[in-house]
Amino acid sequence: MRNTPASTPVIPGWRLIVSDTGRYWAIRNRAFPRVALRAGVEPAVDADTFEEVQAAVAAQEDKARAVVAAAEKTAVVNAEKTAVAAAEKTEPVS
Repeated sequence: MRNTPASTPVIPGWRLIVSDTGRYWAIRNRAFPRVALRAGVEPAVDADTFEEVQAAVAAQEDKARAVVAAAEKTAVVNAEKTAVAAAEKTEPVS
């Protein structure tokens, strides 16, 4: 395998490698959040063409964004429930 030459298209945030057989590999420069990895987001993808590997990268980035957004929403909802429960415990009973 070899790193792609400067004239080859790039995918921001991903390292692109073209194998000796012409297969494209993209490896993310920074780790995905743990919650995304647990949900099956892949930090490395491969394909036969640049367009296909670009689409695979986009799919992983989209999936990671969706998983992280859902996890953040869940965290906010859980925090709100905890705050309500704590407030109910501290209110005097009439």
